[in-house]
Order: sequence, then structure tokens, then C-alpha cells
Amino acid sequence: MSATDRDPGQEPEMSNDELDDSQRTGQRDSLLLMAPMTLADETTPRDVRVRNISEGGLMAELPVVVEIGTPVRIDLRGVGLVSGRIAWCTSGRVGVAFDRVIDPKKVRKPVGGGTSTPDYAKPPVTPRTRPFSH
Repeated sequence: MSATDRDPGQEPEMSNDELDDSQRTGQRDSLLLMAPMTLADETTPRDVRVRNISEGGLMAELPVVVEIGTPVRIDLRGVGLVSGRIAWCTSGRVGVAFDRVIDPKKVRKPVGGGTSTPDYAKPPVTPRTRPFSH
């Protein structure tokens, strides 16, 4: 039934997937971050591009088909190793639902400024100057 054919006040039933998507909570932050992800019982992590993240999960680029429910571990900068499960998989991307809530702001923590960080990776320093005197 199309939207124009249905009776007013009568909402179409949602599939379980649509219902799950509509019940997701938490704001997702868009970003582009590389992170090592290990699928199920694999021993070697593979690098994935994380496209967005929230306290409950993330979306990453992964060029392989993975079964929904597959356990994963992902090492997130500023947070550490986080376990979760594949929530969805389509068109080279996957959704991961974390087993525990994280603070996504920690993932965005700026890099650089450490003693071993090269100068080109550190934020610029504004030189201190004195006013001219006549």
C-alpha cells in the first residue's frame, strides 16, 4: 500500500530491522578514523575505516560480507579494545553494536603534543611578540 492509498491514522507495520533502527539512541558523530578490527576467532586484526561512532556502536567500511551477530573486537584510539557484534552488513560497510557503552569523545581526542610526537604533527605555536616602542 502506498502512502497515498492508506487510511489516515493507520501506520504501516515495521519490520524487525526497521524497528531496531528506529529504536537506536545516542547521537552519532561522523569522523574518519582507521582502527584495527578482529572478526570472530581471527587472530590477525584488519584495518577498517570508522565512519561514525556513538556510545553504543559504530559504522565502518569493511569490504567482506560478515554474518549478523558475529563477535568483533576493535581497538579505538583513546578508548582501547572494545568488544561487540555485527548488527548489520551491506555494501562494504558494517554496523557494530558495542557490548558496553563508551565515551565517543575520547575517540576524537586530539593526537600530538607528546614528547615523541614529531613537530609536523603538533599544533602550531603562536610566537610571543612585544609591541614596538619608539
